[in-house]
Amino acid sequence: MAVLQQIVFIITLGVAVFLIRKRILRIRSTIQLGKQTEISGDKMARLQNLILVAFGQRKMFKKFIPAFLHFFIYVGFLVINLEVLEFVLDGVAGTHRLFAPYLSEFYNVLMNLFEFLAVAVLLACIFFLLRRNVLKLARFWSAEMTQWPRLDANLILFIEIVLMTAILTMNATDQILQTRDAHYVNTGTLFFSAYLIPLFQNFSTPALMVVERLAWWFHIVGILGFAIYVTYSKHLHIFLAFPNTYFAKLEPKGHINNMPVVTREVKSMLGLESVTTPAGEPGRFGAKDINDLSWTNLMAAYSCTECGRCTAECPANLTGKTLSPRKIMMDTRDRLEEVGKSLAVGGAGLNDGKTLLNDYITKEEINACTSCNACVEACPVMINPLEIILELRRYVAMEESGSPAQWNSMFQNIETSFAPWKFSAADRFNWAKEQ
Repeated sequence: MAVLQQIVFIITLGVAVFLIRKRILRIRSTIQLGKQTEISGDKMARLQNLILVAFGQRKMFKKFIPAFLHFFIYVGFLVINLEVLEFVLDGVAGTHRLFAPYLSEFYNVLMNLFEFLAVAVLLACIFFLLRRNVLKLARFWSAEMTQWPRLDANLILFIEIVLMTAILTMNATDQILQTRDAHYVNTGTLFFSAYLIPLFQNFSTPALMVVERLAWWFHIVGILGFAIYVTYSKHLHIFLAFPNTYFAKLEPKGHINNMPVVTREVKSMLGLESVTTPAGEPGRFGAKDINDLSWTNLMAAYSCTECGRCTAECPANLTGKTLSPRKIMMDTRDRLEEVGKSLAVGGAGLNDGKTLLNDYITKEEINACTSCNACVEACPVMINPLEIILELRRYVAMEESGSPAQWNSMFQNIETSFAPWKFSAADRFNWAKEQ
């Protein structure tokens, strides 16, 4: 029977690893559809962002209570996975609590720490479920948060609750079995799961063994299933938040990148430097579809957790405009998924007759942006929706000449008078003569 369990577990683990690897490769190839971009700047500053923002959750603590509870879920995810390592090794080797003999009494300390975190995660998830579905926080119910995004968030929280309950159930039944069967390793008293012991105390030994094994299998298969599901979910940020914070822009938030094609042409016309124009067409001005964006923009779309803090801080959104920075990132990811799925089956991919601009994101949305960077400042993992908005606006202005009439007048004034207003640069300080 033990050998059969090993075989079943190894097959289950192999299938999970295969599916996760396949999905990761799909995401990687889809992100690579974006333009290559030079990653420059101080590597230590990038590492600091990764440590403080991704690992340290620094930006989350602008809202203390949800940040405090999220921190428990985050730490629980990291630390409890150490116990999952034991689960995997036990499943492959056909052992039970493989680490216990080697860690001795320290094993009891670790198990109690795991249980504390399990209970903390469970309570935090309950709070977040109530916050979303009973208190109905406004940013979780805005227009772009349709049925699937809301269900996705609830599913993750529910799965976490069930997985933590499985750990506590397994430990409670295991503690009873330790007093009845010498084959069960003595873990010492486990504080939290001990409260569940009365529920199982009157079970027969065979029944307890079944419950303990079912809880063990439910937890490890649940973890593997969760790992697969996360790659399709907004909770992919669990992993991508780290590279996203590392590769985030280091320049001041008000800095806007110039277009290399335009910069090269201007320098060439002014004779500032000898410029060798690359062979072929100069390329598209701005972005119409995902392949016109940088790969860091596309990775950021996969990193978005849909928390809505960006939209909650957006002045355009707060004044009733259609713009939602969160929707910009969600739409970019949706387009990525559509193209990636098409390419995977040999379909049309980017040539399917759709584009990110117009089919997903409207001109009305991008024109509403004030470029204030409030969304960039608000994001807990340093996502920059403004970069995508600006690239889309550049395409509309330079490729389609489709900017609003008022903007075109301003552009013309800047070109001729070097100011947004229609008067000569020589008259710019005439107002001071009257003082």
